Amino acid sequence: MSTRNHDLDRTLANHDTSLSGFPAVIDERTHTLILGSFPGEASLKAQQYYAFRHNQFWRLLSALLEIDLVTLDYPEKLAILLTNGIGLWDVFKACERKGSLDSAIRAGQLNDFAALQHQYPRLKRVCFNGKTAARIQAHFQSQGYETLALPSSSPANAMQTFEQKLCAWEQIIPPFETIIKPALPSPN
Repeated sequence: MSTRNHDLDRTLANHDTSLSGFPAVIDERTHTLILGSFPGEASLKAQQYYAFRHNQFWRLLSALLEIDLVTLDYPEKLAILLTNGIGLWDVFKACERKGSLDSAIRAGQLNDFAALQHQYPRLKRVCFNGKTAARIQAHFQSQGYETLALPSSSPANAMQTFEQKLCAWEQIIPPFETIIKPALPSPN
């Protein structure tokens, strides 16, 4: 292969790694924001947060909210989170990455967090899903937010069992908060 073709292949390969994330899932009821690092390949393909079936995010939130989010359609999942004051977003709005691992993220561009306090005055707590997301924890602490670094829900975090992760994730829902469950269809 000529050097010219090799350079073109490398340019195309690098171009394919430039990725854009998702908008925040947040509204005026949001008091807790869960920040991931950046959507994985399965999530980008599905255009849904935490779409990879082995990621334990929806199982963890199901256990916390005592609602089976795993089996619900994506819009229903998001509606239940928002109803319970929980929002979702990622640290990076764009990056370069091959694969889904956080360790492969390059040239990460941070989301614009500056307007959060003004736009969402009920937002008091920011939780970080994994070590990569938690790297900006000090920024949120300096802005007066409560923060919580959580073990990653990713299957790449195989050092902890689901139960161990759940023990840490239970801190998202303080004991004084009431969980709002969706109305079940009434039997005819």
